Amino acid sequence: MTVAVTIEAIDKRFLGFQALRNVSLDIQPGELVALLGPSGSGKTTLLRLIAGLEQADGGRVLFGETDTRDLSLRDRRIGFVFQHYALFKTMTVAENIAFGLRSRPLAQRPSNAEISRRVKDLLDLVQLPGLEKRYPSQLSGGQRQRVALARALAIEPQVLLLDEPFGALDARIRKDLRAWLRELHGRTGHTTLFVTHDQEEALELADRVAILHEGRLEQVGTPDDVYDHPASPFVCEFLGEANRLDVRIVGSQAFFDDRPVLGGLSQNQGGAASLYVRPHHLKIVDEVPLSIPGVVEQIRRTGALRRAEIAVAGLAKRLDLDLTSEVAPAIGERVRVKISQATAFARP
Repeated sequence: MTVAVTIEAIDKRFLGFQALRNVSLDIQPGELVALLGPSGSGKTTLLRLIAGLEQADGGRVLFGETDTRDLSLRDRRIGFVFQHYALFKTMTVAENIAFGLRSRPLAQRPSNAEISRRVKDLLDLVQLPGLEKRYPSQLSGGQRQRVALARALAIEPQVLLLDEPFGALDARIRKDLRAWLRELHGRTGHTTLFVTHDQEEALELADRVAILHEGRLEQVGTPDDVYDHPASPFVCEFLGEANRLDVRIVGSQAFFDDRPVLGGLSQNQGGAASLYVRPHHLKIVDEVPLSIPGVVEQIRRTGALRRAEIAVAGLAKRLDLDLTSEVAPAIGERVRVKISQATAFARP
């Protein structure tokens, strides 16, 4: 059984430090939501408040219609997966997975046969059949994290919470486990929140992304929403790379250094503004209208793409531009670049 999670106006302070500021968020039953933000943004604190490991100074958390302040930790039925596995070293894989079930009061504890059946089913679910007699030290990091997830699922949680679940793993294993977790969530359908500071991980895995910054909720939306329509300069710069140009908007045009560089903007954006432009929204062109002259200072490889760094007069930082053609400009070559899409935010 999964439930909706409603976070209402949560405040949390630690010794004068405001960790969370009036945070509200609605999570639907069976939804997979990423809590994304830099270190110190409040995402782990929020996760611990939902779990009941911390108490809020203001606001409340509901599971369905139930105020969690009225529930004991056991009654919340939370499955929690930590970054560093937190497996019991002296217990076998089977004993680790069964721990939450065997810790129940006798009247609520399943029979030994039922526990063994559930452990076997969970090992099949997390794709680790036949490893029940091994100890954590005999497993790889990825396998240990799967065991930790199986242990969290064993108690049939209402809500599944994951705190940087892949943070201790290398990049290749993280990528493999992301795809596996998304598939697993599709099969189990738990209401799930996971904490990450990895933008790629959040955008790839989540149904929706909640972005936190300095204890405040900056934006909530689908991966496409938050990436393509950022609500603030912080979100724009935090989610992927973006070039910034300080411009002046007159009518529907943006002017950089008294030169028009982008048209078709909303009429209500007049005045001083900053344009944020993703590297793939810049291209080298031959035509002059709405283009910016510059000089190619550097070309570097970024995965499957090559990226040019363009020095522009009046701009302190070079423009990053993703090259899409087979032929790259030469370093030192004078070029013109054009903006195909940008997000504008007013400046004071």
